[in-house]
Amino acid sequence: MPQPAHLLVSVSAHGYGHAAQVLPVIELLRRRNPALRISLRTALPRRLLEARLPGNWEYLPEASDFGMIMESAVDVRVEESAAAYRTFHRDWDRKVANEAQRLRALAPDLVLADVPYLPLAGAATAGIPAVALCCLNWADIYQHYCGTRPEAPQIVGQMLAAYNSAAAFLQIEPSMPMPGIHNGRPTGVIAQRGIPRRAEIGSRLQLRQDEQLVIVTPGGTPLPIDLDRWPHLPKVRWVTDQDTARHRRDFVGIDALGVSFPDLLCSCDALVTKPGYGIFAEAACNGIPVLYIRRPGWPEEPFLVHWLQEHACCAEISRTQLERGDIGDALTALWSTARPSPTVPLGIGQAVGHLAQWLPGTHEART
Repeated sequence: MPQPAHLLVSVSAHGYGHAAQVLPVIELLRRRNPALRISLRTALPRRLLEARLPGNWEYLPEASDFGMIMESAVDVRVEESAAAYRTFHRDWDRKVANEAQRLRALAPDLVLADVPYLPLAGAATAGIPAVALCCLNWADIYQHYCGTRPEAPQIVGQMLAAYNSAAAFLQIEPSMPMPGIHNGRPTGVIAQRGIPRRAEIGSRLQLRQDEQLVIVTPGGTPLPIDLDRWPHLPKVRWVTDQDTARHRRDFVGIDALGVSFPDLLCSCDALVTKPGYGIFAEAACNGIPVLYIRRPGWPEEPFLVHWLQEHACCAEISRTQLERGDIGDALTALWSTARPSPTVPLGIGQAVGHLAQWLPGTHEART
Protein backbone atom coordinates (compact mmCIF):
# COMPACT_ATOMS: atom_id res chain seq x y z
CA MET A 1 0.00 0.00 0.00
CA PRO A 2 1.53 3.38 -0.99
CA GLN A 3 2.60 5.77 1.73
CA PRO A 4 0.55 9.01 2.04
CA ALA A 5 2.08 12.10 0.52
CA HIS A 6 4.11 14.24 2.93
CA LEU A 7 3.92 18.05 2.86
CA LEU A 8 6.50 20.01 4.87
CA VAL A 9 5.43 23.62 5.47
CA SER A 10 7.98 26.15 6.70
CA VAL A 11 6.27 29.26 8.09
CA SER A 12 7.85 32.55 9.12
CA ALA A 13 7.09 33.64 12.68
CA HIS A 14 7.41 37.33 11.77
CA GLY A 15 3.92 38.17 13.02
CA TYR A 16 0.87 35.99 12.42
CA GLY A 17 0.20 36.98 8.82
CA HIS A 18 2.27 34.20 7.28
CA ALA A 19 0.26 31.55 9.11
CA ALA A 20 -2.97 33.32 8.10
CA GLN A 21 -1.83 33.05 4.47
CA VAL A 22 -0.72 29.45 4.33
CA LEU A 23 -3.02 27.59 6.75
CA PRO A 24 -6.23 27.98 4.68
CA VAL A 25 -4.33 26.43 1.77
CA ILE A 26 -3.22 23.49 3.91
CA GLU A 27 -6.75 23.00 5.21
CA LEU A 28 -8.16 22.77 1.69
CA LEU A 29 -5.34 20.45 0.64
CA ARG A 30 -6.23 18.18 3.53
CA ARG A 31 -9.92 18.15 2.55
CA ARG A 32 -8.90 17.13 -0.96
CA ASN A 33 -6.37 14.59 0.35
CA PRO A 34 -7.46 13.28 3.81
CA ALA A 35 -4.44 10.97 4.06
CA LEU A 36 -1.96 13.82 3.52
CA ARG A 37 0.81 13.90 6.11
CA ILE A 38 1.47 17.49 7.20
CA SER A 39 4.52 18.80 9.06
CA LEU A 40 4.51 22.43 10.23
CA ARG A 41 8.00 23.80 10.80
CA THR A 42 7.80 27.17 12.53
CA ALA A 43 8.57 29.12 15.68
CA LEU A 44 4.93 30.21 15.92
CA PRO A 45 3.16 28.91 19.05
CA ARG A 46 1.35 25.61 18.65
CA ARG A 47 -1.87 27.00 20.17
CA LEU A 48 -2.11 29.58 17.36
CA LEU A 49 -1.66 26.89 14.72
CA GLU A 50 -4.15 24.53 16.38
CA ALA A 51 -6.78 27.28 16.49
CA ARG A 52 -6.54 27.70 12.72
CA LEU A 53 -5.72 24.16 11.65
CA PRO A 54 -7.47 21.57 13.82
CA GLY A 55 -6.77 17.89 13.35
CA ASN A 56 -3.61 15.85 13.10
CA TRP A 57 -0.30 17.31 11.97
CA GLU A 58 3.30 17.21 13.13
CA TYR A 59 4.75 20.24 14.89
CA LEU A 60 8.43 21.04 14.35
CA PRO A 61 9.17 24.09 16.55
CA GLU A 62 12.10 25.40 14.52
CA ALA A 63 12.81 28.85 13.09
CA SER A 64 14.06 28.91 9.49
CA ASP A 65 14.15 32.71 9.27
CA PHE A 66 13.59 35.84 11.36
CA GLY A 67 12.36 38.43 8.87
CA MET A 68 13.31 41.74 10.46
CA ILE A 69 14.00 42.35 14.13
CA MET A 70 11.20 44.54 15.45
CA GLU A 71 11.03 47.13 18.21
CA SER A 72 7.24 47.02 17.99
CA ALA A 73 4.58 46.07 15.47
CA VAL A 74 5.51 49.10 13.34
CA ASP A 75 9.15 49.91 14.24
CA VAL A 76 12.13 48.02 12.74
CA ARG A 77 15.50 47.67 14.46
CA VAL A 78 17.53 48.19 11.30
CA GLU A 79 21.06 47.90 12.72
CA GLU A 80 20.24 44.77 14.68
CA SER A 81 18.56 43.26 11.63
CA ALA A 82 21.60 43.97 9.44
CA ALA A 83 23.89 42.35 11.99
CA ALA A 84 21.61 39.32 12.26
CA TYR A 85 21.66 38.84 8.49
CA ARG A 86 25.47 39.09 8.41
CA THR A 87 25.60 36.30 10.97
CA PHE A 88 22.90 34.23 9.26
CA HIS A 89 24.68 34.32 5.89
CA ARG A 90 28.12 33.60 7.27
CA ASP A 91 29.24 30.25 5.81
CA TRP A 92 26.06 30.13 3.73
CA ASP A 93 27.04 27.07 1.72
CA ARG A 94 27.45 25.04 4.91
CA LYS A 95 24.03 26.21 6.13
CA VAL A 96 22.42 25.12 2.88
CA ALA A 97 24.18 21.73 3.01
CA ASN A 98 22.97 21.19 6.59
CA GLU A 99 19.44 22.18 5.59
CA ALA A 100 19.52 19.73 2.70
CA GLN A 101 20.57 16.97 5.08
CA ARG A 102 17.75 17.89 7.45
CA LEU A 103 15.20 17.83 4.63
CA ARG A 104 16.40 14.47 3.36
CA ALA A 105 15.82 13.07 6.85
CA LEU A 106 12.28 14.52 6.93
CA ALA A 107 11.67 13.14 3.42
CA PRO A 108 8.77 15.33 2.25
CA ASP A 109 7.25 15.04 -1.20
CA LEU A 110 7.00 18.84 -1.29
CA VAL A 111 8.41 21.75 0.69
CA LEU A 112 6.12 24.79 0.94
CA ALA A 113 7.69 27.99 2.31
CA ASP A 114 5.90 31.12 3.52
CA VAL A 115 8.38 32.58 3.17
CA PRO A 116 11.75 31.36 4.61
CA TYR A 117 14.34 31.00 1.87
CA LEU A 118 16.84 28.63 3.53
CA PRO A 119 14.43 25.64 3.18
CA LEU A 120 14.07 26.45 -0.53
CA ALA A 121 17.85 26.47 -1.01
CA GLY A 122 18.13 23.23 0.98
CA ALA A 123 15.35 21.60 -1.03
CA ALA A 124 17.10 22.50 -4.30
CA THR A 125 20.33 20.91 -3.05
CA ALA A 126 18.46 17.81 -1.82
CA GLY A 127 16.48 17.44 -5.06
CA ILE A 128 13.13 17.89 -3.31
CA PRO A 129 10.35 19.90 -5.06
CA ALA A 130 9.65 23.23 -3.37
CA VAL A 131 7.23 26.14 -3.77
CA ALA A 132 7.15 29.56 -2.12
CA LEU A 133 3.87 31.29 -1.27
CA CYS A 134 3.65 34.84 0.06
CA CYS A 135 2.85 38.49 -0.61
CA LEU A 136 6.49 39.49 -0.04
CA ASN A 137 10.00 38.09 0.10
CA TRP A 138 12.76 38.81 2.58
CA ALA A 139 15.24 39.76 -0.14
CA ASP A 140 13.24 42.86 -1.07
CA ILE A 141 12.57 43.74 2.57
CA TYR A 142 16.26 43.37 3.45
CA GLN A 143 17.29 45.35 0.36
CA HIS A 144 14.97 48.18 1.36
CA TYR A 145 16.41 48.57 4.85
CA CYS A 146 19.99 47.31 4.49
CA GLY A 147 20.82 47.51 0.79
CA THR A 148 23.53 50.18 1.09
CA ARG A 149 25.76 48.03 3.30
CA PRO A 150 28.86 46.46 1.70
CA GLU A 151 27.71 42.89 2.42
CA ALA A 152 24.22 43.48 0.98
CA PRO A 153 24.83 42.45 -2.68
CA GLN A 154 26.09 39.01 -1.69
CA ILE A 155 23.31 38.47 0.87
CA VAL A 156 20.58 39.62 -1.53
CA GLY A 157 22.04 37.41 -4.26
CA GLN A 158 21.92 34.34 -2.01
CA MET A 159 18.36 35.11 -0.93
CA LEU A 160 17.10 35.61 -4.48
CA ALA A 161 18.89 32.50 -5.72
CA ALA A 162 17.07 30.51 -3.04
CA TYR A 163 13.66 31.95 -3.94
CA ASN A 164 14.25 31.46 -7.66
CA SER A 165 15.32 27.84 -7.12
CA ALA A 166 11.71 26.96 -6.22
CA ALA A 167 9.42 25.47 -8.83
CA ALA A 168 7.21 28.55 -8.39
CA PHE A 169 6.67 31.54 -6.14
CA LEU A 170 2.92 32.00 -5.68
CA GLN A 171 2.57 35.77 -5.29
CA ILE A 172 -0.74 36.22 -3.54
CA GLU A 173 -2.96 39.29 -3.89
CA PRO A 174 -2.18 41.91 -2.69
CA SER A 175 1.51 41.42 -3.33
CA MET A 176 4.31 43.95 -3.30
CA PRO A 177 6.42 44.15 -6.50
CA MET A 178 9.15 41.49 -6.61
CA PRO A 179 11.52 42.51 -9.43
CA GLY A 180 14.14 39.89 -8.54
CA ILE A 181 11.69 36.95 -8.55
CA HIS A 182 11.65 35.17 -11.93
CA ASN A 183 9.39 32.21 -11.08
CA GLY A 184 6.43 34.25 -9.81
CA ARG A 185 2.84 33.22 -10.43
CA PRO A 186 0.10 35.72 -9.57
CA THR A 187 -2.43 34.15 -7.19
CA GLY A 188 -5.67 35.53 -5.73
CA VAL A 189 -6.23 36.72 -2.19
CA ILE A 190 -6.01 34.16 0.62
CA ALA A 191 -7.92 34.57 3.88
CA GLN A 192 -9.99 32.52 6.27
CA ARG A 193 -13.64 33.49 6.52
CA GLY A 194 -15.21 33.14 9.94
CA ILE A 195 -18.53 31.83 11.20
CA PRO A 196 -20.66 34.62 12.77
CA ARG A 197 -20.99 34.05 16.53
CA ARG A 198 -22.20 37.47 17.62
CA ALA A 199 -25.14 36.15 19.64
CA GLU A 200 -22.90 33.79 21.62
CA ILE A 201 -20.23 36.43 22.22
CA GLY A 202 -22.83 39.05 23.09
CA SER A 203 -24.43 36.76 25.65
CA ARG A 204 -21.08 35.94 27.23
CA LEU A 205 -20.14 39.62 27.51
CA GLN A 206 -23.67 40.75 28.39
CA LEU A 207 -23.54 43.26 25.55
CA ARG A 208 -26.37 45.77 25.32
CA GLN A 209 -28.24 46.05 22.06
CA ASP A 210 -26.67 49.45 21.37
CA GLU A 211 -23.08 48.39 22.16
CA GLN A 212 -20.53 47.94 19.37
CA LEU A 213 -17.76 45.34 19.54
CA VAL A 214 -14.36 46.56 18.29
CA ILE A 215 -11.14 44.53 18.02
CA VAL A 216 -7.84 46.27 18.79
CA THR A 217 -4.86 44.20 17.64
CA PRO A 218 -1.61 44.85 15.77
CA GLY A 219 -1.59 41.27 14.49
CA GLY A 220 1.02 39.29 16.40
CA THR A 221 3.59 41.86 17.59
CA PRO A 222 2.63 44.26 20.42
CA LEU A 223 2.21 47.99 20.02
CA PRO A 224 3.50 50.35 22.73
CA ILE A 225 0.11 51.73 23.73
CA ASP A 226 -1.38 52.05 27.19
CA LEU A 227 -5.04 51.15 26.90
CA ASP A 228 -5.63 52.27 30.49
CA ARG A 229 -5.31 55.84 29.20
CA TRP A 230 -8.09 55.40 26.67
CA PRO A 231 -11.31 57.26 27.41
CA HIS A 232 -14.47 55.28 28.03
CA LEU A 233 -16.82 55.23 25.05
CA PRO A 234 -20.22 54.30 26.48
CA LYS A 235 -21.39 52.34 23.42
CA VAL A 236 -18.14 50.50 22.61
CA ARG A 237 -16.74 47.27 24.03
CA TRP A 238 -13.10 46.64 23.13
CA VAL A 239 -11.58 43.20 22.45
CA THR A 240 -7.77 43.13 22.46
CA ASP A 241 -4.65 41.02 22.69
CA GLN A 242 -2.74 43.95 24.21
CA ASP A 243 -1.67 43.13 27.75
CA THR A 244 -3.23 46.18 29.47
CA ALA A 245 -6.62 47.43 30.58
CA ARG A 246 -7.82 43.94 31.49
CA HIS A 247 -9.36 45.28 34.72
CA ARG A 248 -11.76 47.59 32.86
CA ARG A 249 -15.24 46.34 32.07
CA ASP A 250 -15.09 47.83 28.58
CA PHE A 251 -12.03 45.71 27.65
CA VAL A 252 -11.87 41.94 27.23
CA GLY A 253 -8.98 39.74 26.13
CA ILE A 254 -9.28 37.93 22.82
CA ASP A 255 -8.21 34.64 24.39
CA ALA A 256 -10.89 34.91 27.07
CA LEU A 257 -13.67 34.56 24.50
CA GLY A 258 -12.66 31.07 23.41
CA VAL A 259 -13.45 31.53 19.72
CA SER A 260 -11.15 31.50 16.71
CA PHE A 261 -9.92 34.86 15.49
CA PRO A 262 -11.75 34.64 12.12
CA ASP A 263 -15.02 33.84 13.95
CA LEU A 264 -14.41 36.74 16.34
CA LEU A 265 -13.53 39.12 13.52
CA CYS A 266 -16.67 38.43 11.50
CA SER A 267 -18.75 38.84 14.68
CA CYS A 268 -17.43 42.33 15.45
CA ASP A 269 -18.32 45.80 14.23
CA ALA A 270 -14.84 47.15 13.48
CA LEU A 271 -11.12 46.39 13.61
CA VAL A 272 -8.32 48.72 14.76
CA THR A 273 -4.90 47.57 13.55
CA LYS A 274 -1.75 48.25 11.55
CA PRO A 275 -1.12 47.21 7.92
CA GLY A 276 -0.41 43.50 7.59
CA TYR A 277 -1.47 40.95 5.01
CA GLY A 278 -3.35 38.52 7.23
CA ILE A 279 -5.31 41.09 9.20
CA PHE A 280 -6.22 43.21 6.14
CA ALA A 281 -7.18 40.25 3.96
CA GLU A 282 -9.33 38.67 6.66
CA ALA A 283 -11.09 41.96 7.35
CA ALA A 284 -11.89 42.45 3.66
CA CYS A 285 -13.01 38.82 3.17
CA ASN A 286 -15.25 39.01 6.26
CA GLY A 287 -16.67 42.44 5.38
CA ILE A 288 -15.41 44.20 8.55
CA PRO A 289 -14.61 47.97 8.63
CA VAL A 290 -11.01 48.87 9.52
CA LEU A 291 -9.21 51.75 11.20
CA TYR A 292 -5.47 51.53 10.64
CA ILE A 293 -2.32 53.39 11.56
CA ARG A 294 0.56 53.74 9.13
CA ARG A 295 3.64 51.53 9.25
CA PRO A 296 6.37 54.05 8.36
CA GLY A 297 9.05 52.78 6.03
CA TRP A 298 7.69 49.24 5.64
CA PRO A 299 7.92 48.74 1.85
CA GLU A 300 4.87 46.49 1.60
CA GLU A 301 2.57 48.98 3.31
CA PRO A 302 1.47 51.18 0.33
CA PHE A 303 0.29 48.13 -1.61
CA LEU A 304 -1.64 46.73 1.34
CA VAL A 305 -3.32 50.05 2.08
CA HIS A 306 -4.24 50.67 -1.57
CA TRP A 307 -5.77 47.19 -1.81
CA LEU A 308 -7.74 47.59 1.41
CA GLN A 309 -9.11 50.94 0.24
CA GLU A 310 -10.45 49.20 -2.86
CA HIS A 311 -11.90 46.16 -1.07
CA ALA A 312 -13.10 47.29 2.36
CA CYS A 313 -14.59 50.13 4.35
CA CYS A 314 -11.53 51.67 6.00
CA ALA A 315 -9.90 54.88 7.24
CA GLU A 316 -6.49 55.96 8.49
CA ILE A 317 -5.89 57.25 12.01
CA SER A 318 -2.69 58.69 13.40
CA ARG A 319 -0.46 56.88 15.83
CA THR A 320 -1.14 59.65 18.35
CA GLN A 321 -4.88 59.05 18.02
CA LEU A 322 -4.34 55.37 18.70
CA GLU A 323 -2.07 55.98 21.69
CA ARG A 324 -4.66 58.34 23.21
CA GLY A 325 -7.71 56.29 22.23
CA ASP A 326 -8.99 59.31 20.37
CA ILE A 327 -10.84 57.26 17.75
CA GLY A 328 -14.51 57.62 18.69
CA ASP A 329 -15.27 60.10 15.89
CA ALA A 330 -13.32 57.99 13.39
CA LEU A 331 -15.38 54.92 14.31
CA THR A 332 -18.63 56.85 13.97
CA ALA A 333 -17.59 58.06 10.52
CA LEU A 334 -16.53 54.55 9.54
CA TRP A 335 -19.89 53.09 10.53
CA SER A 336 -21.72 55.69 8.48
CA THR A 337 -19.82 54.68 5.31
CA ALA A 338 -21.27 52.14 2.89
CA ARG A 339 -19.57 48.76 3.02
CA PRO A 340 -18.52 46.87 -0.13
CA SER A 341 -19.39 43.21 -0.44
CA PRO A 342 -16.89 40.86 1.24
CA THR A 343 -14.00 39.84 -0.99
CA VAL A 344 -13.92 36.20 -2.12
CA PRO A 345 -10.59 34.48 -1.27
CA LEU A 346 -10.05 32.84 -4.66
CA GLY A 347 -6.35 32.30 -4.02
CA ILE A 348 -6.92 29.32 -1.73
CA GLY A 349 -8.23 27.09 -4.50
CA GLN A 350 -5.71 28.47 -6.99
CA ALA A 351 -2.80 27.65 -4.68
CA VAL A 352 -4.12 24.16 -3.97
CA GLY A 353 -4.54 23.50 -7.69
CA HIS A 354 -0.89 24.33 -8.21
CA LEU A 355 0.47 22.37 -5.23
CA ALA A 356 -1.59 19.24 -5.93
CA GLN A 357 0.70 18.12 -8.77
CA TRP A 358 3.38 17.16 -6.24
CA LEU A 359 1.04 15.51 -3.72
CA PRO A 360 -0.35 12.15 -4.90
CA GLY A 361 -3.90 11.47 -3.77
CA THR A 362 -5.02 15.11 -3.93
CA HIS A 363 -8.33 15.29 -5.79
CA GLU A 364 -9.63 18.11 -7.93
CA ALA A 365 -12.50 20.23 -6.64
CA ARG A 366 -15.96 18.87 -7.37
CA THR A 367 -18.12 20.98 -9.64
